Amino acid sequence: MRIPGRTAAADLESRVHDDHHETLRLWLRLLTCTLTIEGRVRTRLRERFATTLPRFDLMAQLERNPKGLKMGELSRRLMVTGGNVTGITDQLVAEGLVRREPIAGDRRAHAVRLTPKGKQAFDAMAAEHEGWVEELMSGLTRAERARLYTLLGRLKATIHERAGPPQARMPEREARRPSDPRAGPPQARIAPSRREGAQRQGSTDQRDADTAPAARERTA
Repeated sequence: MRIPGRTAAADLESRVHDDHHETLRLWLRLLTCTLTIEGRVRTRLRERFATTLPRFDLMAQLERNPKGLKMGELSRRLMVTGGNVTGITDQLVAEGLVRREPIAGDRRAHAVRLTPKGKQAFDAMAAEHEGWVEELMSGLTRAERARLYTLLGRLKATIHERAGPPQARMPEREARRPSDPRAGPPQARIAPSRREGAQRQGSTDQRDADTAPAARERTA
């Protein structure tokens, strides 16, 4: 039975069992929160401004850097491939929201900057975006948010120490378009619990036993 108000992303936590480690439960809870917030923001950006989250993120980087950023720097900051950044930038240039400007002393590089039209459009989106996130996190007190922010900062630093720097995501052409309403949340890959593993092994053994006589008949 579906619980009122429960989203599809929340079902990720239903994949764990009692014998799964608490770290797995924590990861799925973090993933659920991330996907839920991200999904809501994507939907509202599409409905209110006919834009996508990757476009918003790129414009946000340019808004914080009025002098402009090179394509490689945008790729690093957004943690996506250069091809992905180029595709989004081309769209925004065509719409008059950003422009490419040559960099003195470097004929091969260009700086990407917001146009006045782009700055105005971004400011309108950013104001509503902040309100959406505040609404979604309004169930926590200011002290709780501060504590959670600190803990997640420690987790982030630990992950970087053990896993290395984050890798760029796949190009947009290889990924599901974020504006596609049919695209569901990515599947969380969970190692089977010991109970599941034993059940699957038992089923495999039984199938092998059932098919063995037929195999022998074909080879006789």
